[in-house]
Amino acid sequence: MTTVTVVIPVLNDARMLERCLESLAHQTRRPDEVIIVDNGSTDDSALVAHRYAATLIDEPRPGITAAAARGFDTATGEIIARCDADSILPPTWIERIERTLDENPEAVAVTGPGTFYNMNRTIELLARGFYIYGYFLSMRLLLGHHVLYGSNCAVRSEAWRAVSASVPRDDSEIHDDMDLSYRLPAHSRVRLDNALVVGISARPFDSISVYVRRLRRAVHTFSLHLPDQLPHRRYAARRRTMAAMPQPRQDARAAQS
Repeated sequence: MTTVTVVIPVLNDARMLERCLESLAHQTRRPDEVIIVDNGSTDDSALVAHRYAATLIDEPRPGITAAAARGFDTATGEIIARCDADSILPPTWIERIERTLDENPEAVAVTGPGTFYNMNRTIELLARGFYIYGYFLSMRLLLGHHVLYGSNCAVRSEAWRAVSASVPRDDSEIHDDMDLSYRLPAHSRVRLDNALVVGISARPFDSISVYVRRLRRAVHTFSLHLPDQLPHRRYAARRRTMAAMPQPRQDARAAQS
């Protein structure tokens, strides 16, 4: 059976982390390993991690990119699932991730959306459409494949190892999920499973300044990959790689000869 590691970066989110780990404890398919990466918490996050028998590691460099990368580097699973401390996971989350990647061996990763659990229903629908699906749509056009959503995604360990050395660990103003999506080869297959939904907090909308900072991080992350990763260059690289791959019919003829 495929092994699955869950990585959760945390910074002073003990209460939310407890809810996240409680949802992990009720999975239909239990994780083989849970890694909590403490990025300098001063609250009870470490105690919560120990209470749920998770592996706790410290990452002194500030920023979610360094924390997530440390967790990914430490993971021993063949699939590395990633969520945030404020994520509340449905009982079939790991089971669905494992099944999706098993049924799609060409895919290097799978991701899904989130739903804001502490918002008015009408506002939540608008926020989800604008913030989450707007992210998926715009980044799909820029990347040529689906983008990873850090609160709800999983990557094959070999795909991570192939790009790990290039991931910046000292820049705290990067969106780690967006950055990792850019570092995957242009021809990568990333599955977007709209039924793989997790609950997330509405803290991106805590204030205008918080939201503006997230937008600035997005612009900064995008700028790190210019000009090499401009859309037309990624699409061209994707076409070249796909054209060089043997087609199923050609493979069949070769097998018969």
